[in-house]
Amino acid sequence: MSRKKTSGRITRVTAIAIVTGTCLVGATGCQVSMNGQTLPSPYYLQDDVQYFPAGPEFKLSREAAALKAARAQEKLSRN
Repeated sequence: MSRKKTSGRITRVTAIAIVTGTCLVGATGCQVSMNGQTLPSPYYLQDDVQYFPAGPEFKLSREAAALKAARAQEKLSRN
């Protein structure tokens, strides 16, 4: 083979490899860090937003109310 044909073949194979690699990377997505957030894919803007409403500040309010009622009941039964 002549040097020109081999050089043309290497150039063509290299171009095909670069295009294929670019397509594979673009199709798979990538993890990105923006403003301190780790975003899992380029489609994060199309994801549905989960909303968790604010709960009570004191998480054990029912237990505290039950203890208060038990103490009051105990105080009444002692008298």
